[in-house]
Amino acid sequence: MYGLIGKKVKMSQIFNADGHVVPVTLVQAGPCVVSQIKTTDTDGYNSVQLAFGEKSKRNTNKPTAGHLKKADIDSAKVLAEFQSLDTFEYKLGQKFDSSIFHIGEIIDVRSKSKGKGFAGAIKRHNFARQDATHGNKHTERAPGSIGQASWPSRVFKGMKMAGRKGSGNVTAQNLEIVDIDKENNLLYVKGAIPGANNAPVFILKK
Repeated sequence: MYGLIGKKVKMSQIFNADGHVVPVTLVQAGPCVVSQIKTTDTDGYNSVQLAFGEKSKRNTNKPTAGHLKKADIDSAKVLAEFQSLDTFEYKLGQKFDSSIFHIGEIIDVRSKSKGKGFAGAIKRHNFARQDATHGNKHTERAPGSIGQASWPSRVFKGMKMAGRKGSGNVTAQNLEIVDIDKENNLLYVKGAIPGANNAPVFILKK
C-alpha cells in the first residue's frame, strides 16, 4: 500500500538512544479495510479504496451501505483512495494496519487544520504592520490598498484579505517514524501534524 487512513491521537515525547527528548505525535494507523478495487478496465485508472472507522448505521445512507456491503463492511467513518501496487493482488475485505510501515521510514501526513475563526490580514497572511508614527491614524493593522482607483475599478479575485483562517487541508512532509506500537496500531511520528486530536489523517508513503 502507498498509504493508510488513520486518526491523530495526541502529542507526546519520547527519549531516543542518546537520551535526548524527541517530540512525537501518536497516530493510529488503521486498521483499514479494502472497500473497492478500481482498475483501468472498469474505472479508467488503478486504485484501492479503503474504509476506516465505524459510525452508526442510522447515519449511513442506503447507497453507501450497499457499496460497503460488497466488502462485508457495516459502516465506515472515512473512505479514501490510494494508489495501488501493480505487483500486489488486492481482495475486498482485506485489512491493512501499521505493519506496512517500519521505524525510520519517511512519510507525509495530510489532515484538515484547526479552524481559527475570523482573522485579520496580519494574522491570516503574515502581513507587516504599518508604521505606528505621526500621520498614521490608527491603521497600524490595516491591510492597505487592495486595488486601483479608476481602472479596472474592482478588486481582483484571490486578494489576500481578512477572513476565516484555518480549517483547510494541510500536508506535513518528510516526517520520520521513530517508533511503532504494532499491538495498538500506533505510529510515533516525529514532530507535529495538522489537525485536532481524534481528527482523521491520511498517511502517505514516500
